[in-house]
Amino acid sequence: MNAQELLGTVKALMAGDKGLVAMDESNSTCNARFKTYGIAQTEENRRAYRELIISTPELSQYISGAILYDETIRQKTERGVPIANALIASGIVPGIKVETGAKEMAGHAGEKVTEGLDNLRNRLGEYSEMGARFVKWRMVTLIGKNMPSRACIEANASSLAR
Repeated sequence: MNAQELLGTVKALMAGDKGLVAMDESNSTCNARFKTYGIAQTEENRRAYRELIISTPELSQYISGAILYDETIRQKTERGVPIANALIASGIVPGIKVETGAKEMAGHAGEKVTEGLDNLRNRLGEYSEMGARFVKWRMVTLIGKNMPSRACIEANASSLAR
């Protein structure tokens, strides 16, 4: 992506009073939601659920971008259109969550460090080819007695910077 494309993406995401829709919940989180309502926890049902969101009439009047999960960006609509392409066609910029979760930080009970730097360069290229134009990376910080520790803040800040 060159500077002009990047600027175009930023302008599209910041257009008007629109927001982003976060469709980046992991399979396990989505499955837990389905289980609560007695919905079979299958890839097809997750796909149908995500397609229901992106096919909401007039969604692009309110949403400028959609953050997708790895499984989602690889899926196609019922008509065989890649999810990212369906978003683009409706005027919504597809993005991708690239971190792979918050894990327990070694030697720091109760604290978390965000993972996902392994193979990130290759994944970014692949996601770009599939239509992703921005990424999401989160940092989970638990606040409590003596938390977050300086080591946890530095470990997560290092990941964010990299």
